Amino acid sequence: MPLRFSLRQLEYFVAVGEAGSVALASERINVSSPSISAAIAQLEQEFGIQLFIRRHAQGLSLTPGGRRFFQEARMVLDQAEALHDLASDIADHVHGPINIGCLVTVAPLVVASLRRSFEQEHPNARVSQCAAHQARLLEMLQLAEIDVALTYDLDIPQDIDFEPLAELPPYVMVAAGHPLAARSKVTLEDLQDEPMILLDLPRSREYFLSMFQSRGLKPKIAERTSDLPVLRSLVANGYGYALANIRPSITVAPDGGALEMVALDGDFRPMTLGIAMVRSERRTRLVAAFQEHCRSQITNQHIPGMAPPVR
Repeated sequence: MPLRFSLRQLEYFVAVGEAGSVALASERINVSSPSISAAIAQLEQEFGIQLFIRRHAQGLSLTPGGRRFFQEARMVLDQAEALHDLASDIADHVHGPINIGCLVTVAPLVVASLRRSFEQEHPNARVSQCAAHQARLLEMLQLAEIDVALTYDLDIPQDIDFEPLAELPPYVMVAAGHPLAARSKVTLEDLQDEPMILLDLPRSREYFLSMFQSRGLKPKIAERTSDLPVLRSLVANGYGYALANIRPSITVAPDGGALEMVALDGDFRPMTLGIAMVRSERRTRLVAAFQEHCRSQITNQHIPGMAPPVR
Protein backbone atom coordinates (compact mmCIF):
# COMPACT_ATOMS: atom_id res chain seq x y z
CA MET A 1 0.00 0.00 0.00
CA PRO A 2 1.58 3.30 -1.05
CA LEU A 3 2.24 5.96 1.58
CA ARG A 4 -0.10 8.94 1.31
CA PHE A 5 1.68 11.19 3.76
CA SER A 6 5.09 12.81 3.77
CA LEU A 7 7.87 13.35 6.27
CA ARG A 8 7.24 17.06 5.83
CA GLN A 9 3.67 16.62 7.09
CA LEU A 10 4.98 14.72 10.10
CA GLU A 11 7.52 17.46 10.72
CA TYR A 12 4.78 20.11 10.75
CA PHE A 13 2.61 17.97 13.03
CA VAL A 14 5.45 17.43 15.52
CA ALA A 15 6.27 21.16 15.46
CA VAL A 16 2.68 21.98 16.45
CA GLY A 17 2.66 19.25 19.10
CA GLU A 18 5.79 20.75 20.67
CA ALA A 19 4.67 24.38 20.36
CA GLY A 20 1.02 23.95 21.32
CA SER A 21 -0.19 26.27 18.57
CA VAL A 22 0.03 26.60 14.81
CA ALA A 23 1.16 30.24 15.05
CA LEU A 24 4.10 29.47 17.34
CA ALA A 25 5.10 26.44 15.26
CA SER A 26 5.00 28.67 12.17
CA GLU A 27 7.49 31.07 13.79
CA ARG A 28 9.81 28.29 14.91
CA ILE A 29 10.08 26.41 11.61
CA ASN A 30 9.51 29.41 9.31
CA VAL A 31 6.54 27.85 7.47
CA SER A 32 3.21 29.59 6.88
CA SER A 33 0.33 28.76 9.23
CA PRO A 34 -2.02 27.71 6.38
CA SER A 35 0.57 25.19 5.14
CA ILE A 36 0.92 23.69 8.62
CA SER A 37 -2.84 23.54 9.15
CA ALA A 38 -3.32 21.87 5.76
CA ALA A 39 -0.68 19.26 6.56
CA ILE A 40 -2.35 18.36 9.84
CA ALA A 41 -5.77 18.17 8.20
CA GLN A 42 -4.36 15.82 5.55
CA LEU A 43 -2.85 13.57 8.22
CA GLU A 44 -6.12 13.45 10.13
CA GLN A 45 -7.99 12.60 6.94
CA GLU A 46 -5.50 9.97 5.84
CA PHE A 47 -5.46 8.14 9.18
CA GLY A 48 -9.04 8.84 10.16
CA ILE A 49 -8.19 10.16 13.62
CA GLN A 50 -8.39 13.47 15.43
CA LEU A 51 -4.92 14.60 16.43
CA PHE A 52 -5.69 17.82 18.30
CA ILE A 53 -8.41 19.35 20.42
CA ARG A 54 -8.76 22.94 19.33
CA ARG A 55 -9.09 25.39 22.22
CA HIS A 56 -9.52 29.03 21.13
CA ALA A 57 -7.92 30.56 24.22
CA GLN A 58 -5.28 27.89 24.93
CA GLY A 59 -4.22 26.83 21.44
CA LEU A 60 -4.11 23.14 20.55
CA SER A 61 -3.90 20.09 22.80
CA LEU A 62 -3.06 16.59 21.62
CA THR A 63 -5.85 14.04 21.95
CA PRO A 64 -4.95 10.73 23.67
CA GLY A 65 -4.57 9.16 20.23
CA GLY A 66 -2.70 12.24 19.06
CA ARG A 67 -0.15 11.82 21.84
CA ARG A 68 0.57 8.26 20.73
CA PHE A 69 0.79 9.39 17.12
CA PHE A 70 3.10 12.25 18.19
CA GLN A 71 5.59 9.88 19.85
CA GLU A 72 5.66 7.57 16.83
CA ALA A 73 6.01 10.53 14.44
CA ARG A 74 9.04 11.78 16.34
CA MET A 75 10.61 8.32 16.13
CA VAL A 76 10.00 8.24 12.36
CA LEU A 77 11.63 11.66 11.96
CA ASP A 78 14.60 10.59 14.09
CA GLN A 79 15.01 7.48 11.93
CA ALA A 80 14.82 9.59 8.79
CA GLU A 81 17.52 11.87 10.22
CA ALA A 82 19.64 8.80 10.94
CA LEU A 83 19.35 7.81 7.27
CA HIS A 84 20.44 11.32 6.34
CA ASP A 85 23.51 11.01 8.58
CA LEU A 86 24.28 7.55 7.17
CA ALA A 87 24.23 9.02 3.68
CA SER A 88 26.64 11.71 4.83
CA ASP A 89 28.96 9.07 6.25
CA ILE A 90 28.82 7.05 3.04
CA ALA A 91 29.44 10.14 0.94
CA ASP A 92 32.18 11.14 3.43
CA HIS A 93 31.14 14.76 3.67
CA VAL A 94 29.26 17.00 6.07
CA HIS A 95 26.11 18.73 4.92
CA GLY A 96 22.74 19.93 6.14
CA PRO A 97 21.38 22.57 8.53
CA ILE A 98 22.76 23.32 11.97
CA ASN A 99 21.34 25.88 14.41
CA ILE A 100 23.88 27.53 16.71
CA GLY A 101 23.04 29.53 19.81
CA CYS A 102 25.54 31.77 21.53
CA LEU A 103 25.69 33.77 24.74
CA VAL A 104 24.59 37.32 24.00
CA THR A 105 27.85 38.87 25.28
CA VAL A 106 30.03 36.50 23.28
CA ALA A 107 28.07 36.36 20.01
CA PRO A 108 29.09 39.73 18.49
CA LEU A 109 32.78 38.85 18.81
CA VAL A 110 32.91 35.14 18.05
CA VAL A 111 30.01 33.70 16.06
CA ALA A 112 30.40 35.32 12.64
CA SER A 113 34.09 34.43 12.40
CA LEU A 114 33.53 30.90 13.73
CA ARG A 115 30.62 30.40 11.33
CA ARG A 116 32.62 31.63 8.33
CA SER A 117 35.58 29.34 9.03
CA PHE A 118 33.26 26.37 9.58
CA GLU A 119 31.39 27.00 6.31
CA GLN A 120 34.68 27.31 4.45
CA GLU A 121 35.74 23.95 5.85
CA HIS A 122 32.32 22.38 5.19
CA PRO A 123 30.71 24.27 2.28
CA ASN A 124 27.61 22.04 2.25
CA ALA A 125 26.69 22.95 5.83
CA ARG A 126 23.88 25.49 6.27
CA VAL A 127 24.42 27.44 9.48
CA SER A 128 21.91 29.63 11.27
CA GLN A 129 22.67 31.52 14.47
CA CYS A 130 20.99 33.31 17.34
CA ALA A 131 22.06 35.04 20.56
CA ALA A 132 20.45 34.80 23.99
CA HIS A 133 21.29 34.87 27.68
CA GLN A 134 22.30 31.73 29.55
CA ALA A 135 18.92 30.55 30.81
CA ARG A 136 17.26 30.99 27.43
CA LEU A 137 20.05 29.12 25.61
CA LEU A 138 19.65 26.11 27.90
CA GLU A 139 15.90 26.22 27.37
CA MET A 140 16.35 26.37 23.58
CA LEU A 141 18.60 23.30 23.71
CA GLN A 142 16.02 21.36 25.70
CA LEU A 143 13.26 22.40 23.28
CA ALA A 144 15.43 21.38 20.27
CA GLU A 145 15.27 24.95 18.93
CA ILE A 146 19.05 24.92 18.55
CA ASP A 147 21.55 22.08 18.08
CA VAL A 148 24.47 23.50 20.05
CA ALA A 149 25.20 26.49 22.26
CA LEU A 150 28.40 28.40 22.93
CA THR A 151 28.00 29.46 26.53
CA TYR A 152 29.34 29.39 30.09
CA ASP A 153 29.49 26.55 32.59
CA LEU A 154 26.78 28.10 34.77
CA ASP A 155 23.86 26.07 36.13
CA ILE A 156 24.12 23.39 33.45
CA PRO A 157 21.21 20.92 33.93
CA GLN A 158 21.80 17.17 34.06
CA ASP A 159 20.38 16.53 30.59
CA ILE A 160 22.90 18.91 28.97
CA ASP A 161 26.49 17.94 28.16
CA PHE A 162 29.05 20.75 28.47
CA GLU A 163 32.54 20.59 27.00
CA PRO A 164 34.91 23.29 28.33
CA LEU A 165 37.02 25.04 25.72
CA ALA A 166 38.59 28.16 27.28
CA GLU A 167 38.85 29.85 30.67
CA LEU A 168 38.03 33.57 30.93
CA PRO A 169 39.26 35.05 34.22
CA PRO A 170 37.54 38.21 35.50
CA TYR A 171 39.25 41.55 35.03
CA VAL A 172 38.60 45.22 35.81
CA MET A 173 37.62 47.63 33.05
CA VAL A 174 38.26 51.35 33.63
CA ALA A 175 38.52 54.51 31.55
CA ALA A 176 41.97 55.22 30.18
CA GLY A 177 42.43 58.23 32.49
CA HIS A 178 41.23 56.48 35.66
CA PRO A 179 43.70 56.46 38.60
CA LEU A 180 43.63 52.64 38.61
CA ALA A 181 44.40 52.36 34.88
CA ALA A 182 48.17 52.38 35.44
CA ARG A 183 48.08 49.52 37.94
CA SER A 184 49.20 46.02 36.96
CA LYS A 185 46.59 44.51 39.32
CA VAL A 186 43.60 45.74 41.29
CA THR A 187 41.94 44.21 44.36
CA LEU A 188 38.25 44.30 45.24
CA GLU A 189 39.19 46.41 48.26
CA ASP A 190 40.58 49.00 45.82
CA LEU A 191 37.20 49.07 44.11
CA GLN A 192 34.92 49.12 47.16
CA ASP A 193 34.39 52.91 47.18
CA GLU A 194 34.41 53.31 43.38
CA PRO A 195 31.13 53.49 41.41
CA MET A 196 30.44 50.20 39.65
CA ILE A 197 28.69 49.58 36.32
CA LEU A 198 27.14 46.11 36.75
CA LEU A 199 26.61 43.80 33.80
CA ASP A 200 23.05 42.92 34.74
CA LEU A 201 22.43 39.62 32.96
CA PRO A 202 20.99 36.41 34.46
CA ARG A 203 23.76 34.30 36.03
CA SER A 204 26.43 36.93 35.19
CA ARG A 205 25.32 39.45 37.83
CA GLU A 206 25.27 36.73 40.50
CA TYR A 207 28.75 35.65 39.44
CA PHE A 208 30.22 39.16 39.79
CA LEU A 209 28.39 40.01 43.01
CA SER A 210 29.48 36.72 44.59
CA MET A 211 33.09 37.86 44.32
CA PHE A 212 32.42 40.74 46.72
CA GLN A 213 30.33 38.53 49.00
CA SER A 214 33.21 36.06 49.28
CA ARG A 215 35.35 38.91 50.63
CA GLY A 216 32.67 40.31 52.93
CA LEU A 217 32.41 43.42 50.73
CA LYS A 218 29.54 45.25 49.06
CA PRO A 219 30.06 47.04 45.72
CA LYS A 220 28.85 50.60 45.17
CA ILE A 221 26.57 49.96 42.17
CA ALA A 222 25.99 53.21 40.25
CA GLU A 223 24.51 51.82 37.01
CA ARG A 224 23.15 48.53 35.69
CA THR A 225 22.97 47.45 32.07
CA SER A 226 22.39 44.18 30.24
CA ASP A 227 24.19 45.48 27.13
CA LEU A 228 27.97 44.99 27.02
CA PRO A 229 28.63 47.76 24.43
CA VAL A 230 26.63 50.20 26.58
CA LEU A 231 28.62 49.11 29.62
CA ARG A 232 31.88 49.77 27.78
CA SER A 233 30.76 53.26 26.75
CA LEU A 234 29.65 54.13 30.30
CA VAL A 235 33.02 53.03 31.66
CA ALA A 236 34.97 54.90 28.98
CA ASN A 237 33.08 58.09 29.83
CA GLY A 238 33.99 57.88 33.50
CA TYR A 239 30.73 56.70 35.05
CA GLY A 240 32.47 53.90 36.90
CA TYR A 241 34.43 50.69 36.57
CA ALA A 242 33.12 47.31 35.48
CA LEU A 243 34.02 43.68 36.00
CA ALA A 244 34.00 41.49 32.90
CA ASN A 245 35.31 38.25 31.45
CA ILE A 246 34.77 39.00 27.76
CA ARG A 247 37.67 41.03 26.38
CA PRO A 248 37.23 42.35 22.82
CA SER A 249 40.39 42.65 20.76
CA ILE A 250 40.01 46.45 20.65
CA THR A 251 40.32 48.64 23.75
CA VAL A 252 37.94 51.29 22.46
CA ALA A 253 34.29 51.70 23.47
CA PRO A 254 31.61 51.94 20.75
CA ASP A 255 31.61 55.76 21.07
CA GLY A 256 35.40 55.95 20.65
CA GLY A 257 36.33 56.33 24.29
CA ALA A 258 39.56 54.65 25.44
CA LEU A 259 39.51 51.78 27.91
CA GLU A 260 42.09 50.01 30.04
CA MET A 261 41.86 46.37 31.17
CA VAL A 262 43.50 45.64 34.53
CA ALA A 263 43.99 42.21 36.08
CA LEU A 264 41.88 41.45 39.16
CA ASP A 265 44.02 40.28 42.05
CA GLY A 266 42.59 37.27 43.86
CA ASP A 267 41.75 33.61 43.37
CA PHE A 268 38.39 34.03 41.64
CA ARG A 269 36.81 31.30 39.56
CA PRO A 270 37.07 32.09 35.83
CA MET A 271 34.11 31.77 33.53
CA THR A 272 34.54 28.72 31.31
CA LEU A 273 33.42 29.12 27.72
CA GLY A 274 32.41 25.90 26.05
CA ILE A 275 29.96 24.07 23.86
CA ALA A 276 26.70 22.73 25.27
CA MET A 277 24.45 20.06 23.72
CA VAL A 278 21.57 17.91 24.83
CA ARG A 279 22.91 14.64 26.26
CA SER A 280 22.76 11.89 23.64
CA GLU A 281 24.50 8.63 22.89
CA ARG A 282 24.76 9.66 19.27
CA ARG A 283 25.82 12.90 17.57
CA THR A 284 25.03 13.70 13.98
CA ARG A 285 28.03 13.98 11.73
CA LEU A 286 27.31 17.68 11.25
CA VAL A 287 27.13 18.46 14.97
CA ALA A 288 30.27 16.41 15.63
CA ALA A 289 32.08 18.35 12.90
CA PHE A 290 31.06 21.68 14.44
CA GLN A 291 32.12 20.47 17.88
CA GLU A 292 35.55 19.55 16.53
CA HIS A 293 35.81 22.91 14.76
CA CYS A 294 35.09 24.71 18.04
CA ARG A 295 37.85 22.73 19.74
CA SER A 296 40.34 23.91 17.12
CA GLN A 297 39.25 27.56 17.15
CA ILE A 298 38.50 28.28 20.84
CA THR A 299 41.34 27.67 23.29
CA ASN A 300 42.95 29.39 26.27
CA GLN A 301 45.47 30.87 23.86
CA HIS A 302 43.04 32.10 21.18
CA ILE A 303 39.36 32.97 20.81
CA PRO A 304 38.10 34.59 17.59
CA GLY A 305 37.42 38.29 18.07
CA MET A 306 38.94 38.45 21.55
CA ALA A 307 42.22 39.59 23.05
CA PRO A 308 44.18 37.22 25.31
CA PRO A 309 42.78 37.03 28.85
CA VAL A 310 43.95 39.59 31.43
CA ARG A 311 45.83 37.61 34.08
